Amino acid sequence: MKVNTQSVNFNADKKLINFIQKRMDKVEQFYDKVIQSDVYLKLDNTSEKENKIFEVRVSVPGDSIVVKKQCKSFEEGADSAASSIERQLKKRKEKLRAHI
Repeated sequence: MKVNTQSVNFNADKKLINFIQKRMDKVEQFYDKVIQSDVYLKLDNTSEKENKIFEVRVSVPGDSIVVKKQCKSFEEGADSAASSIERQLKKRKEKLRAHI
């Protein structure tokens, strides 16, 4: 799956981009019709520890799924967002099977 990663107001290192690519590739195991995903990494200008925003938009035929997570690290955000997307894709797959 093609993963477009954009970091807003900072430069993401290769390790983080590779981690996100691997994690989003696992999402494709649950629903094979995923076209692409767009990942946005943002830093919130607050003094809180949970100042990293991980937003992902997964494109599937006829629809797109958007998940936004705010966590202490981008890796944690990637994991929680990916598990949320996996859950939504499983639900979508079950609905499609019910119609067939």
